[in-house]
Amino acid sequence: MNNWFLDGKETQTLGGAAVKWFDHRFFEIKFDGKKYHGELVDDQSETGQLTIRVNHRTFHVRKGHPLDELIASMGLDKPKLRKLKEMQAPMPGRVTAIHIQLGQEVEPGAPLLSLEAMKMENVLKAEGIGVVAKIEIQEGDVVEKGALLITFN
Repeated sequence: MNNWFLDGKETQTLGGAAVKWFDHRFFEIKFDGKKYHGELVDDQSETGQLTIRVNHRTFHVRKGHPLDELIASMGLDKPKLRKLKEMQAPMPGRVTAIHIQLGQEVEPGAPLLSLEAMKMENVLKAEGIGVVAKIEIQEGDVVEKGALLITFN
């Protein structure tokens, strides 16, 4: 029996479905006398995960593996979070907004500040976890590449 996870929920598989691939991206599913049009949006098959769109709805699909329960019990299924120490400017530019405050805890993906470079505004996001210890810049400051922007505890 195969275990499949659809949008993170275990789902029973049903027999009788037929999949016809038109190319590496588009496919059609025939099930119970109905046709469904599908598209492969993201193929992460090395980790057993796919993102597909069927009839304009997006689904995250993962095939279960017999070792999933053992891996989860060992805590190895959780991504390792990097502890932030400092953030440096990835490019020269002007600080247009600061989205954090002293003492604030940040998680991966949290917006930290906006930096205008070459007439484009770039939102710089946290690449790990940390607590803001010191904000080294102010809105309007012009910084060089590599300049220290934020220090974390």
